[in-house]
Amino acid sequence: MDFYSSNHDSAPNHERWMISYADFVTLLFAVFVVLFASATTNKSTGKQVSEAVIAALKNGTISFVSRSRVAGPVKGSRETLPMASASPLLEQQTVVELIPSITALSQQFEKEIAAGKIEIRLEPRGLVISLRQAAFFESGQAAMSAQAFPVVDKIATLIQSVPNRVNLEGHTDAVPIRSSRFASNWELSAARSIAMLDQLSKRNNIPRARISIAGFADTVPVERNDDATGRARNRRVDVVILNELLVQSPPKVKQ
Repeated sequence: MDFYSSNHDSAPNHERWMISYADFVTLLFAVFVVLFASATTNKSTGKQVSEAVIAALKNGTISFVSRSRVAGPVKGSRETLPMASASPLLEQQTVVELIPSITALSQQFEKEIAAGKIEIRLEPRGLVISLRQAAFFESGQAAMSAQAFPVVDKIATLIQSVPNRVNLEGHTDAVPIRSSRFASNWELSAARSIAMLDQLSKRNNIPRARISIAGFADTVPVERNDDATGRARNRRVDVVILNELLVQSPPKVKQ
């Protein structure tokens, strides 16, 4: 006697082939990354990109940090978004598209990166260019300094070369601010994002419709706020060239 009704029969899964296909594309992608790293003229950058991709395939996250060329461990505490937020095929396509951009920027801003003025990261949500407050803004002020203009011009050239949307995210340290203009770090961080928006739109003719702004105050630190070095890294404006292939998520706010 058949004790199972035909209604309990599971429907055939017609998408099982995607698993094998995704594995194949992953291996093929890894081969191209190694070839790219070997061919690039900047061996240090190529090695960093290659190592970042290998770590991404092993750990399920992408976190590439380009700073100075000084040897030694690189510290960082920013959390990356899980790759599970989208399919592996989209993640791989994203990295392939952004690698040329991050390599070119690392070469253009080599001096600024070595001096600690700029930091470049590749995250699942997109390409993140961090501009340090000490190099681009006066303390407690939102107006950009004149020395920031050439850097913004180079970033604008990259933005103009791609169709992706852009997020401008202001960040501060945990030290409270109270001034005649800014009642808190929330207002200061948002004002710096607006200042960057004005530069990109007025000076570089980037359409405002492509840009979004946000102020996070001290809720998304990249370092601890226990010392002056950590606080200096946390005071920044992040220019995020968004990965349009994924569902966009804001950076993880510290609870």
